[in-house]
Amino acid sequence: MEIGSKVVATAAIKMALTASRQEEMSMKKLLWEDSQVRAVAVDYGGEFINSVGKIVERSVVAAKREGVIKETHADEGAVAGAAREALAQIMPKALGLNVGGKIGIARHQDHISVAIFMGIGLLHLDEVAIGLGHRAVSD
Repeated sequence: MEIGSKVVATAAIKMALTASRQEEMSMKKLLWEDSQVRAVAVDYGGEFINSVGKIVERSVVAAKREGVIKETHADEGAVAGAAREALAQIMPKALGLNVGGKIGIARHQDHISVAIFMGIGLLHLDEVAIGLGHRAVSD
């Protein structure tokens, strides 16, 4: 089976949808065993505007810490760019509101995807959204 952008994007979404650290670890192991996809997930929360920079930074830091990317400008920029793309897809729903959720990052060879699962709070009327970004960098 060829591992391409669809498989990597699916892996990032699966990581973003995990409900616990234990589920994250199980999913990470399964993705590696099944398709050699490296993955990581990280939580975030706060007011949307103030959280944008933190979400991008947490994405890059988590990806480096877990060995999903190397510590190069190209890899760090790919994760940051994919995270910003995912945020841009969610921004119209989240602007001015409190948000919280999980970032899923996955990589196989030159494909990197960042999925952001976001709960958007407005009183007791919560909304949910998923944003997805993809970048290609040399492996």
